[in-house]
Amino acid sequence: MLIRAEAITKAFGQHKVLNRADLQINEGDAIGLIGINGAGKSTFMKILLGEEKQDTGEIIRNTQRIGYLAQFDESSDCTVREVLGRPYGHVEHLRRRQVEIDEIMAQGGDIDWNALAEESAKIEKALNESDSKDEEKQIDSLKKVGLSRSIMDRKMSTLSGGERTKVMLSRIFVQAEGCDMLFMDEPTNHLDIETVESLEDFILETHCAILVVSHDRYFMDKVVTRVTEISHGKTIEYKGNYSQFVMKKQLDFERMEKEYRRYTIQKREQEKIAAEMHKDQWFMALHKTRQKMIDRMDVKEKPEADREITVRIQAAKKSGKNVFKTKGLSVELGGKMILENIDLDIDKGEKIGIFGANGEGKSTLVKALLEEIPSKGELWVAPGAKIGYFAQQHENLDLELTAEEQLMLILGKDRRPDIRKMLGRFFLYGEKVERPMSTLSGGERARVALAVLLLDEYNVLVLDEPTNYLDIPARHAVEQALNEYDGTILAVTHDRYFLDTVCTKVIEVKDHHIKVFNGTYSAMKGRPNTVEIVMDADEYRVVSSFTNWATGRKFSSGDKVLIAPAEMKNYEWAIGQGKLKKTGGRQRKKVDVSTADKKDQ
Repeated sequence: MLIRAEAITKAFGQHKVLNRADLQINEGDAIGLIGINGAGKSTFMKILLGEEKQDTGEIIRNTQRIGYLAQFDESSDCTVREVLGRPYGHVEHLRRRQVEIDEIMAQGGDIDWNALAEESAKIEKALNESDSKDEEKQIDSLKKVGLSRSIMDRKMSTLSGGERTKVMLSRIFVQAEGCDMLFMDEPTNHLDIETVESLEDFILETHCAILVVSHDRYFMDKVVTRVTEISHGKTIEYKGNYSQFVMKKQLDFERMEKEYRRYTIQKREQEKIAAEMHKDQWFMALHKTRQKMIDRMDVKEKPEADREITVRIQAAKKSGKNVFKTKGLSVELGGKMILENIDLDIDKGEKIGIFGANGEGKSTLVKALLEEIPSKGELWVAPGAKIGYFAQQHENLDLELTAEEQLMLILGKDRRPDIRKMLGRFFLYGEKVERPMSTLSGGERARVALAVLLLDEYNVLVLDEPTNYLDIPARHAVEQALNEYDGTILAVTHDRYFLDTVCTKVIEVKDHHIKVFNGTYSAMKGRPNTVEIVMDADEYRVVSSFTNWATGRKFSSGDKVLIAPAEMKNYEWAIGQGKLKKTGGRQRKKVDVSTADKKDQ
């Protein structure tokens, strides 16, 4: 056991964020911490780290070797070199202890001077070794996220948001060797798909236990084996990845609803019998006995359903068959070729996802189609196309205005009740709609931007990272609305779950060109009918040679085999015949569940 949190409570003023939250992290764990925005995920993580102090409850830490990737990347005047050389966990713990020793020695008194001096010398040696880290290791960590060594001496404040996040991610790679555990708060924010997939591979290979807060469902499906949800201040744990969590949570809710209905019916019947007894046989005490029976019934609380955002996007009158058409389209900016010879046909009703590495030209392609930037070649836009645009950084919002004032600019002041009703559909009410939007969170501003998009009817929606900053329930609501929308959608996104659930066609932008695929992202990557998840797998040693006929793989004596629960049927006979012996070891392993299930049949 590395860390255990028991009955943790935390309140900010009258608002109780955590109410007896529990969590245990063991060696090798890969845990996803989820919940709606404001549920207390980041607060809980900071309490586990020791950055925040809980109001009540107990934290037991058996390690200080913890790496940490914060949600908001560092944008100070420190150089990249300085940031990479600043590990969070073990080294920071040493520095804090060094300060404590200095303070104790400065106060003097009855202390063990020799012991403190010896400890101080050991700490100073460890810190010196830390400061002389091999620069090549840091450069290698930058390469893993697609950054070059030339960035080492640049200040963090001069980097883009995506570059800063990659630097902070690199720091995690540098730290990992000296850590037992890695904490990551929204690590995939601002990362392109290629970098996220590198992070997934790293997490699967690292020896560290992982605790990750994320709204990236595809990412969570790939890397976690346990999900802990914070809901109404309490923690509920489920085994499996995100998709399994959704299924199990729904089953749990249905079971709790049935139990609550059964309890209320039985209680009502018993109370009715007790009342009739008291009325008909008032001179006897039978009704009191019946009431005691009622009081002894196991009380079942009514399960609290999650609030859902309700979004309906109405399409305007349909445009012609072709919405956008290009031939030999090229874009050159600042003397640099960004896109070259782009041939593209976008038809009415198509839902297209555009993805690619940062800087490849995804947004440039969209802006060229919208004629916001000059291009060469042929471009045709349907005359009947009425285009609605959702900007990634919400540039279409005036952040000095309140959410209510922003919508009044469109509908007018006399429509205040309608405006309040629309904002309420996005869980924006009270002081959240009455204060400047500059003070709102990214997720809250995204919801205002979506509300603005609903105020007019469009037959073409151009969306730039529409799920950024949104929590998982809000993402589901937006995806459902877009699936029901009968207009044309063009979405730039790094959200692979969105690419799979909304888009019927995907476009990859790479090396100045595009690759168009009719189908989802997973189908394009060659995974059309598979569900690839991560499981805890038991380690076995091969005692005598055998062939697994389900997979065709041959095993020799002494080989090590990792067997996940989904694969167990393929190996039961070998285990039964003594050809495999469990070693007691466990590791995380990717498992193609569809294939495993098919072979098991």
